[in-house]
Amino acid sequence: MSKIGIVGWVVVFWSLFGLVQGSRAEEVIAPKEILIGDTVSFVGPYSIFGGLSSFGTKAAIQDINEKGGVFIRHYKKRIPVKWITRDCQSDPLKVAPLTEELVLKDKVHLIGGHFEVPTLRQGTAIVAEKHKIPAVFGVGTYEAWVAMRNAAAVPWRHSWAFGFSIGTPAPKGDFRENDPGYLMMPTWLGALKEYADKTNKKIALFALDDPDGRGWYQAFSKAAKEMGFECYGSEKEFGIYPVGTTDFTSLIQEWKRAGCEILWGNAPAPDIGTLLRQCKAQKFFPKVVFATRGAMFQQEIAGWGGDLPNGVLMEIYWTPDIKNAKGIGNTTPKSLAERWYKENKQPLPQGIGWNYAVAQTIFDVLERAQSLNSQDILKALAETDLLTIWGRVVFEKETQFQRVPLAIGQWQKTDKPWKWECPVVFSYNKNLPVTGKIIFPKPWD
Repeated sequence: MSKIGIVGWVVVFWSLFGLVQGSRAEEVIAPKEILIGDTVSFVGPYSIFGGLSSFGTKAAIQDINEKGGVFIRHYKKRIPVKWITRDCQSDPLKVAPLTEELVLKDKVHLIGGHFEVPTLRQGTAIVAEKHKIPAVFGVGTYEAWVAMRNAAAVPWRHSWAFGFSIGTPAPKGDFRENDPGYLMMPTWLGALKEYADKTNKKIALFALDDPDGRGWYQAFSKAAKEMGFECYGSEKEFGIYPVGTTDFTSLIQEWKRAGCEILWGNAPAPDIGTLLRQCKAQKFFPKVVFATRGAMFQQEIAGWGGDLPNGVLMEIYWTPDIKNAKGIGNTTPKSLAERWYKENKQPLPQGIGWNYAVAQTIFDVLERAQSLNSQDILKALAETDLLTIWGRVVFEKETQFQRVPLAIGQWQKTDKPWKWECPVVFSYNKNLPVTGKIIFPKPWD
């Protein structure tokens, strides 16, 4: 064989050897785990969203890891998922530095995994943008979140959010377009309309003075007026109260003098409980009470004392009866609820369905991204169209927001050990069926 021929074979051999070694090197650098990190309110006023409802995130991780993890084509293998958390203690000021820890110390591949209120997500979004790491999480109201997003000094391109719209309609062409079952305002007012003629249509509004409460107050008062309701003092934002308020006497006496028969507000559970106790003590007995944010979980309303929760209306986003929904593997909404009851022996928090769906979406996105590269993940997020345990997930192009279904529930007495349950009593959404009859007027005995 000539020298040229020998040299040629040597070149071919080393080229093939290099390819094999390169392939092996690529397999070696595959991470042992996909690291997802998030700040969670394990204590404080919002611990119900984080600590208690994080069961849903953990259940989704258990389900995907039972399959070996998420299949990442780039590594030609399934990789288990690990969720790393930091307790932000319901404090917005702690979110950004703790998220920085997750990025710099724990080297997470993605941020998110569960729900918090909008004010606890600003820091998440800022850090995600700073480090160019995709973040997927729940935020609550569309209006409050989008306002914060639009006001950001640097656009939040790396943050993708789950939540509900108060009244902003879905964009043209969206599968939720013209569907009131994905809009809180029409759903609320639809429930109220059922009994409007039995009241004087005078509404006493209250809201905590934060982005969530203020955004809700402004949107609701405008829509209610357009439907013929009188919102007492709304032109002066009467009823918006500062953080730390413990005495609502001045509000209650004004509402009482004005003859308001409907009480409606957006506040944390302890504030709602305090307000209702003072209403009863001062003999202000509205016929209808709606309470958003702080009345969504039995574990919170039970702390109001006595029978104050009886007849209080609130929003429902997920129940085990939800239709057109499926989890990972054989998990269904009902089987997820059964797992909760078996492991916790407590009343079911609807947040477990929300958080499961957020995690489920993340896993699907990672598999379609085919890698852990941020740009690949962002592209997959934009293309998401997935049936989850919370129904269909499609993010809006402009806002990167996933609108969730909703209905109206009402706290009612039950013979179960936890005393209170909340059946769906009004719904426009075909996937959240009515499961109980509304109590009117609210009992105050």
